[in-house]
This record gives sequence, C-alpha cells and structure tokens, in this order.
Amino acid sequence: MYGLRLPANQDVGVQMKSLGKVVRAVQAFGRELSRPPNIVEPKRLPAIGIALGGGFARGIAHIGVLKVLEEEGIPIRMVAGTSVGALIGAAYCSGLTIAELEGVAHRVRFTTFARWTLSRCGFATTDRMISFLASTLKVRTFEELRIPLGVTATDFNTGEAAVFKTGSIIDPVRASCAYPGMFLPVMIEGHWMVDGMLSHPVPSRPLREMGADRVLAVHLKGQWAKSTAPRHLFDVIGQSFAIAQDRMSSVWRSAADLVIEPDVAGFDYDDFKRADELMRVGEIAMRSAMPEVRKWMEGFLATDVPVQAPAMVARAIPMAAD
Repeated sequence: MYGLRLPANQDVGVQMKSLGKVVRAVQAFGRELSRPPNIVEPKRLPAIGIALGGGFARGIAHIGVLKVLEEEGIPIRMVAGTSVGALIGAAYCSGLTIAELEGVAHRVRFTTFARWTLSRCGFATTDRMISFLASTLKVRTFEELRIPLGVTATDFNTGEAAVFKTGSIIDPVRASCAYPGMFLPVMIEGHWMVDGMLSHPVPSRPLREMGADRVLAVHLKGQWAKSTAPRHLFDVIGQSFAIAQDRMSSVWRSAADLVIEPDVAGFDYDDFKRADELMRVGEIAMRSAMPEVRKWMEGFLATDVPVQAPAMVARAIPMAAD
C-alpha cells in the first residue's frame, strides 16, 4: 500500500526554521522597496563657537564679525571672550541686537568704563564698568544668558587661567579687561584677577571644553610700524603683549578650526571714535571667511536654520550625544 511518508520530527524543525528565514528576507525586501528613493539622512548640526580675542578699542571689529554671521544665518551655539572680547561677548549673549551693539560702539569712550587713579598697581580703575555693564547688559548672570558664554581671566598670584561660566557676569568681565600696568586687578572670591590675555589671548581652547564642534577664532593682531617710537607707557605695554601673543599663537590656533584676523593694524588701542571703520574691517574679514564656514553647514536644510534669529535658534537646538 502506497501513501505519504512523514518526515521525522527533527526534519520538520529544520524545514520550519528555513521557511522562517525566507519569510523574514521577503519582508525586509518589501520594506526596502517601500522606502522613498535617494533619501539622505541629514547630519547633526555642528555646535559652532566663536572665540573673541582682546584688543581694547580694536575689539569693536568683533561687532562686524557677529553682524555677518547673523546676516548669513550661521547659528552661534556658544561664545568665549577675552578682555574686550569678553565685554562684547557678554553684551551679545545677553540679548543685545547687532543694531544695539553698534549704538553702544558709537557712544563708548575710554572714560565710559575707566577712571584715572593714583595707585601702585595701575593707572586706572574699572569701577565705572560696573554701572556701564549694569545699564547695558539685559541680564546679570551667566545662567540667564541666551547663549552660553565663557569669560577668561588670569589669577595674578598663581598665573593660572580662569574661565568664568556661572554667577554674576560683571566682575569676571572687569577682571578679563584688567590690562596689567593700566588697570587695577579685580578681586573675585579671594583671588586677584587680571586680563585674560595672559592665559588665553584668543579663547579657542575654553570653547572646546564648553563642547564646541567647530571653533571660529577672531584674532585682533595689531602692531606699530617698526620706525615708530612708542609714545608712552601704554604703547610699550601694548606692543609687549602683542609680542607675547605671537609667541603663544600655536597654543590657541591649534584649538581653532578657522582663524580670522581683521585688519586692525592701522588703529590705535584707544581709537573708539573710529567705530564704523573698525566694524567694517570686521565685516570684511568675516565675509572673506564665509566660504569655509558654509562648508560646516553642508548637509542641512536651509529651513532648519531661520536667518532672522540665528542666536536664539542656537539655544533651541539640542546637542546630540557623540
């Protein structure tokens, strides 16, 4: 008698496993067919930080740099500033618009935030900067800033670098601007602090530590003509700082993805009256560097980064984990 021959139990199990593999393969193939073609996953928006160096009145050029970045819709996720860079960075991060920054630049003079004094530790005090910052900044603490900010200073006794990121903004900015020999040191939490240029001429490394993926460093390189004799003590101090910065440049440059140097060589350290010209050289330098910055943004939809308020958008975009 003829009939069907049933396989052993072991043979049935093997066949069922093979059938399951075939079914899963067909399902995966179907999902691939249903997926829209040529879809490219966008890259994570890089956290772009800008490091603003020192330079006294020449720092007004930073406003021109920030203006171009806003016009081009480049979101700034964080800022670090040294000396005048700390002052402008604090104003910008607190919420001042570019137009408001330009207005401040047109009004300020040396006596706006400094006062001559008789002291063995300096020729001027930054006491007036307290009221200037209080009336200019839109917030008073780092925690309230719309964009994270790092302010550099140098511990006079230990020589160690300090980067302030919490608490009150005013005294750290004053300390960062305390140019040795000219301004009196500033006491913060039991430590005498002086200009951040001694430790971070351009604060690109603090930005890396703050989490920046891309660092744009703005260096205000200025020097006197070789045939020009120094006019006074401040010329001597200023040129000495310029020499020291050049010797330290390899340190901060190594932490920057892009360095721009507005042409401020023809400006004096107290040329506040030439604000428009200084802002213009900042714009020129930034515009020439825009092709490189645009490369950082490749792979993102233009609609993802509104042009009208890039700085505010920067706070709204969460940073993905590495």
